[in-house]
Amino acid sequence: MAESTKSIISHLTEKTPLTPTLNAWEMYMNDQGRSPHTVKAFLSDIRLLADYLPPDHSLGAITTKNLTDFLLWLETGRGIPCSPKSLARRITSIKSFFRWLQKGGVLVIDPADKVVQRSVISPLPEVLSEAEVNSVLLAADRHRRLSKPDARSYLLLALLLNTGIKKSECLGIHINHVDREASEGPLVFIRYASPANRYKERKINLPNDWLQAYDEYLQQYNPVDQLFPWSQRRLEYLLEDIGKEAGLGKHLSFDMCRWTCCLTDTFNNVEPDKIRQKLGISKIQWREIHNKLRQLSNSSENN
Repeated sequence: MAESTKSIISHLTEKTPLTPTLNAWEMYMNDQGRSPHTVKAFLSDIRLLADYLPPDHSLGAITTKNLTDFLLWLETGRGIPCSPKSLARRITSIKSFFRWLQKGGVLVIDPADKVVQRSVISPLPEVLSEAEVNSVLLAADRHRRLSKPDARSYLLLALLLNTGIKKSECLGIHINHVDREASEGPLVFIRYASPANRYKERKINLPNDWLQAYDEYLQQYNPVDQLFPWSQRRLEYLLEDIGKEAGLGKHLSFDMCRWTCCLTDTFNNVEPDKIRQKLGISKIQWREIHNKLRQLSNSSENN
């Protein structure tokens, strides 16, 4: 355990109540580079456990039975629906929290170790076929040929299909994040304002023909800072409209473009770890995504 982590946990003992422990755990998770969403969700889950247990219940007094009773209460006794996905995440939160305490020397025995993890099989995401990719790109490209040319939809769509970036990452791109003169070819830098997310920062190659649309777009809109200075809902509408114009029987979205990009790279025999790095995700997150990509690949080959 790193020195900074030891200092975070050093004041805790098995007699410490649960609630005062949460500030130290939040510091630890931020120190580990966990996403703000994960930190918020995990803290919320353990606060729920703290509310369930008696106020004077110390860390060392928490047993495996306390935890299994808590999870049963979430499922059947709380009176608020708890989906299988939420329950699985809460079990993960509990296991992560008590593993941290045990590894940090606060607890000798991890009461969550024998709590059974629940796995949730989420449905496969919708993706675009090769023909559908061509169709939506053609529909977006038509806007560049109108009497009043507009390259915005094509630029957005081609960017998403080539990079697989998320909606929030797309909104965070600034003009100076596009490097057209890089020695290895044009690149886009995906950057994060929060230091906790710096591990997700990366460079992604762009196709040379994207630059032509980029130049058209710059002349038409003259963006000063942000590449796409609109709300996320406005960009979602742009994708939806292109899907409708292409006669797509699916809801064209950021997520669909992300998965389509991954699947295209898989078909092109890009190394799995390079796809993972392109997505900016951890090896743990990659396991589920890689498994879904294999299923999508097999499904596409059988159709």
